[in-house]
Amino acid sequence: MTREARNDGDSQMTNISTFYVPSQNEIGVNNNIQSTMIITLQYGRKGLEVELPDSYSTDVIESVWTEGIRDQGQAITDALRKPFDSKPLRKIVRPGDSVGIIFSDITRATPYNIIIPALLNELDNMKRENIRFFCANGTHRMATHDELKRILGSEVVRNYEIIQNESGKADLFQSVGKTSSGNEILINREILKCDLKILTGFIEPHFFAGFSGGAKALIPGMAHVSTIKYNHSVKYLSHEKAKWGITEGNPFWEEVMEAADFIPGLFLLNVAMNRNKEITNVFAGNLKKAHAAGCGIVKKSAMVPVGNLYDIVVTSNSGYPLDLNIYQAVKGMSAAAQIVKNGGHIIIAAECWDGIPSGSDYERILAEVDSADSLLEYVEENEGRLKDTWQVYLQALIMKKANVFLYSDRIGHDLIKKALLVPVDNIGRLTEELVRKTGPGVKICFLPEGPQTIPYLV
Repeated sequence: MTREARNDGDSQMTNISTFYVPSQNEIGVNNNIQSTMIITLQYGRKGLEVELPDSYSTDVIESVWTEGIRDQGQAITDALRKPFDSKPLRKIVRPGDSVGIIFSDITRATPYNIIIPALLNELDNMKRENIRFFCANGTHRMATHDELKRILGSEVVRNYEIIQNESGKADLFQSVGKTSSGNEILINREILKCDLKILTGFIEPHFFAGFSGGAKALIPGMAHVSTIKYNHSVKYLSHEKAKWGITEGNPFWEEVMEAADFIPGLFLLNVAMNRNKEITNVFAGNLKKAHAAGCGIVKKSAMVPVGNLYDIVVTSNSGYPLDLNIYQAVKGMSAAAQIVKNGGHIIIAAECWDGIPSGSDYERILAEVDSADSLLEYVEENEGRLKDTWQVYLQALIMKKANVFLYSDRIGHDLIKKALLVPVDNIGRLTEELVRKTGPGVKICFLPEGPQTIPYLV
């Protein structure tokens, strides 16, 4: 059973529900019957139910519900025909132009089954061979052939050229300039050859970029590893404004946008989605104006103010596909870390069917250390020679604040321990154990949607 925990006039506060102790009349005459609550976390494709005694003081924080657009394909078309501060897409391209469509890899839930058909329909005045697709891998592994088919559909994979960003191969990149901070912006040569570059993706709060989407399709998406490392360095990540929901004054975001100014022919196509992965809004056209509009709308629905910190925060990593590995699960941990007490407990449920993942810098770094302190020291001492340190650096900061437990039914305890996390077999039982150890007045919070809902202290 639920009721609103608070209502001080801020509509976002209605997304915090509190479970309460039922009265004797509600329970019935048998005093031995203990009422329970069941909370469903986004986990894998099917979700994960967690059962707890109803007597616990437990808040459940979710984003503001927004209905999906009824005709989502038409919404994409409408946005492409009436974009932000831009001519309609069909009027921008000429038949002889070349177009590069940048798309997200398997770690993102962007609904390309809806986006791509509508997009290609607006490009039907072009020759097929003049349209190429670019996978914005950043420093992630290459997508498999099956993953590309799942993302784009078999017909696109069969009929169009697809180029993946191999960030470690220097000869594939070209410098487009240096930012004011001194970062040389090296971008994939093939996407630079395209007259029009369409940046696709979806907008959600991001744990150090402020928001996803926008020019992140270029950096890290289509950039060389040296550009990415500079932009994702400890210097940037440790900045007070490199955090969820902040763009202005955020050195990461501002540099990405500055770098985008070096590249001509950009056109944005981003969407916002609800927890059912349905499109709720579409933002197309001028990169800065369309992305800013999207961030403003997403912030109102996905970021929720709370009035207190919690002893225990149970979170997810938004389910499939974002919870594919422990590396990505740091995002869910970070969402929980915003509202957990120092010395508190974070429990995250992430399927992690892709492991740590194997063979990554992330895995190699974890193998060298045995604590949060040694992890921070290792990153700071070796950042220059490592390809990917940002996720593990943020994990170390979270571990210094709270104990972190991981539930996964797809990987073994040894692998979880290798990631310096504590494995758990039953979230409900662990929570009850932590309640007993913490003592009276313990406060519990659930973030069923993980990083799709970002709480912040007010």
